[in-house]
Formats: sequence, structure tokens, C-alpha cells
Amino acid sequence: MNNFFLYSGIFLCLLMALSLYRALVGPTVLDRLIGVNAIGSKTTALLILIGILYERVDMFVDIALAYATLNFIAVLAASRYFQKKKGLYDERQR
Repeated sequence: MNNFFLYSGIFLCLLMALSLYRALVGPTVLDRLIGVNAIGSKTTALLILIGILYERVDMFVDIALAYATLNFIAVLAASRYFQKKKGLYDERQR
């Protein structure tokens, strides 16, 4: 069963690499924000998988919840900032 969780974690890291590509190359600020948010969500799931592998789920669930909360607040703050100050749409229009 440990092998299943290990391979699931590796697959999740590969999916995070795809989200990282979107966060770095995204044509708009909105695409970049979505990419960063997806990385944060996948990191939360990865923390739970690490907790299962180390048999310390109780500790890693607390860390994952704190990380998910911080990720959510950071994405909300960034989206508010870009909506009011810079605009969330195509950067090439300006």
C-alpha cells in the first residue's frame, strides 16, 4: 500500500509541474494566479500523502490545513490587488 501512496505522490508532483508551467508562462495575470492556486491545492494533497507514508497523518493534516488556509488568503489578496490596481486581463492591451 505504501507503494501506491508513493507513486500517487510522484504523479501529483508531475501534475504540479504542469501547473508551474501555467504559472510561469500564462499569458494573463489571471492564468498565473490560477496556476499558483492549483500548485497550492496539490501541495495540500501531497502533504496528506506524506503524512500517510510517514504514519503521522495527525501532524501533517494540521500542517496541510494551515497551508491551505494561507494559500487561499494569498490568492484572494493577490486577485483583489490585481483587480483594483493592474487589471486581471490581457497584459498586452496596455
